Amino acid sequence: MSPESRRGPNQAGNIVAVAADIAALILGLWILMYLLDANRGNDLVKFVHDAATWLAGWSHDLFTFHRAWARVVCGYGLAAVVYLFIGHAIANRMHKY
Repeated sequence: MSPESRRGPNQAGNIVAVAADIAALILGLWILMYLLDANRGNDLVKFVHDAATWLAGWSHDLFTFHRAWARVVCGYGLAAVVYLFIGHAIANRMHKY
């Protein structure tokens, strides 16, 4: 197999891994901003919150802890871990072929 034909799946795998990393970074950044009580009137904070809410739409209200910070950490944190795990598993699979 020529080096050019091997580069395609590797590049695709790298793209999948980077996309998973970016999704987890956005989710982690929102958790940090929430815990540090960032100004929600700030445009950057609004953008990160909206992006994180969209990315974790399936998990951000999954847990019903009494403390709001625990719900945010567990709900958004679970989404970040899932994106990292599944994204990198897919990327590793793509690197093998």
